[in-house]
Amino acid sequence: MISKSNVAVIGLGGIAQVVHLPILSKLNNVKIASVAEINKSRLKAVADKFGVEKRYTDYKKILDDKDIDAIIISTPTNTHLPIALDCLNAGKHVLIEKPIARNLEETEKINNAAKKNNRLAMVGMNLRFRPDAMLLKSVINSGELGDIFYIRCSWLRKQSSEERWFIKKSESGGGVLIDLGIPLIDLALWLVDYPTVKSASVQTYRHRTKSVEDSSVGFIRLDNSSVINFEFSWSLHSEHDSLLLTTFGTEGTAHLNPLRAYKRIESTRIDYTPAKTSNKKNLFMKSYENELKHFIASVRGTNPLISSSEEALNRMKLLSTLYESANKNTEIKF
Repeated sequence: MISKSNVAVIGLGGIAQVVHLPILSKLNNVKIASVAEINKSRLKAVADKFGVEKRYTDYKKILDDKDIDAIIISTPTNTHLPIALDCLNAGKHVLIEKPIARNLEETEKINNAAKKNNRLAMVGMNLRFRPDAMLLKSVINSGELGDIFYIRCSWLRKQSSEERWFIKKSESGGGVLIDLGIPLIDLALWLVDYPTVKSASVQTYRHRTKSVEDSSVGFIRLDNSSVINFEFSWSLHSEHDSLLLTTFGTEGTAHLNPLRAYKRIESTRIDYTPAKTSNKKNLFMKSYENELKHFIASVRGTNPLISSSEEALNRMKLLSTLYESANKNTEIKF
């Protein structure tokens, strides 16, 4: 009989209901041991739906349970720091929904607590776990595209949350850059094995928001002379949600969403595009399924953790540079 890891979920909003709980409930090596949510009616409805007996409005009651192996934190961003510190100090491994925190200082505190308590702290960068993104990385790693010198990425979609806290900088940490920008830039950097960022030049706009940016365009220089050009927005018109990424190499080009890859040979090109590709909804759910499976495997000690709080430090340092560039209206060296 397969031993099960006892997992708790703190925060039962949309991402927990649509992604975490449905996927966890189907994993044969996981038991959803308890849940916590300050909204009593939501707590009852969700806990009943997934058959979770232990349910609390105070998440700290979960921390007293010695049988809990890991906790998923899917609460508003301004609560990530205190909840993560409490969980880590109680000896629990954590998966924190992106972004890890509101700023670099909070990220450092979470990472220090993970190291101090010898616990895992993973950040939910699910784009890395998309099957098509993993295939693209394999193509790049094979060298068939040559050296990647230019990455162009764009994500246009509505806000990830309609909750009021989401567009208050004091609570969210920022706007579309921290919501859509960091995950997609993280994906771009991951695809090319994280070259050092040299500088960034960014422009942000607040056409439909006051406290945070709703659109951002920018340019990131890397120390290997390659560049990333990006465009993120909640408000730019698009017929549908649009996530795009293209890698240009010295020998070929590859695109994401849908995945297409081509290699140039003299006056012709070879098509490396897979015969079958999943639809966008399946890719979305599969990315979270792969992410959660990876986290559980790391908790169980069967694979090293990726997308850790240690890695998140570099993403948050980059985010600080992006905002500094926008605020000063100039290119900033990293």
